[in-house]
Amino acid sequence: MYQPCPCHLAETGDCILCSQLAGKDFCDCCNWNGVCIYQEYASNNYKAKESRKYYNCKILKKDKFEDNVIIFTVEASDKLVSELVHAGSYIFVRRPDTDRSFDAPISIMDTDTRNNTITIAIELKGVKTKALDVLRIGEKLLVKAPFWNGIIGLKNIYEMKDSKCLIVARGIGQAPMIPPLKYLHANNNEVVVILDNSPYKSSFVNEYLEKYASKVILCNTICRGRITEEFNNILNDLISTNDIRLVHCDAADILNYELMKAVEGIDKNIKYSCCNNAKMCCGEGVCGCCTRKNNDRKLRRLCKMQTEPKYVFEGRRVF
Repeated sequence: MYQPCPCHLAETGDCILCSQLAGKDFCDCCNWNGVCIYQEYASNNYKAKESRKYYNCKILKKDKFEDNVIIFTVEASDKLVSELVHAGSYIFVRRPDTDRSFDAPISIMDTDTRNNTITIAIELKGVKTKALDVLRIGEKLLVKAPFWNGIIGLKNIYEMKDSKCLIVARGIGQAPMIPPLKYLHANNNEVVVILDNSPYKSSFVNEYLEKYASKVILCNTICRGRITEEFNNILNDLISTNDIRLVHCDAADILNYELMKAVEGIDKNIKYSCCNNAKMCCGEGVCGCCTRKNNDRKLRRLCKMQTEPKYVFEGRRVF
């Protein structure tokens, strides 16, 4: 349980952890971690705690990659940087002179706890991201943080040690790939990376791949909503000749889903995780943009809920 818990979901009976704050009359807590969420709610006069704060972060470095990707390195407090070192961390960013509707969710690419800096890569696609391109070195970037649910299946990454792992990344997914790559490498895992640079001509994370990946394979991963024959052959060869225990994917939901099905078809014992590509908007579970209902009709708030990827993708239309 982190600082903003209990959040506003507790006030409406929609808590994803506490049964009593989800409308039940009894406690059937199965996520006990030493702190009672209901007691925290009662101690706070039956109100939600304060939400995440905004921070004015100075831009120390700005790089342009090809035509539509900018990479910012910004200075932040040591506390904030330390809270964003975990795999799956992300933030909301906007220009200080714009209103909250310009908040854009961006995954953390890297953190430096010695120099207290955060590095993010932003693909310029819409109004929110294009508004950030006018910022220059020395100016301020407004950051709302910390948020942590940028990966589904985090438990599978955290449990992996002394094993062989495979990471698949495509396009801007190269940025959120770095924290899990670094984490797996730090836990003595051998990590093979399959990289699809599309729609870019080259990669902007080569320095990280050289340092943390044991092998890098370049290939086209998906075409017309299906994984390519080339990628499928590489995947089968890697799994059949190596004791791969984890596959992680950072790409669009369609590739996340297709890869999950392919891995299950080869070996159901392989753990799987992927980036959380839900339509994030507020990060607090309030706006409803990230909610999903599958065939089981259960409501999932993907900006907060942690689960296995198959419980998110199965029964859901991802095209």
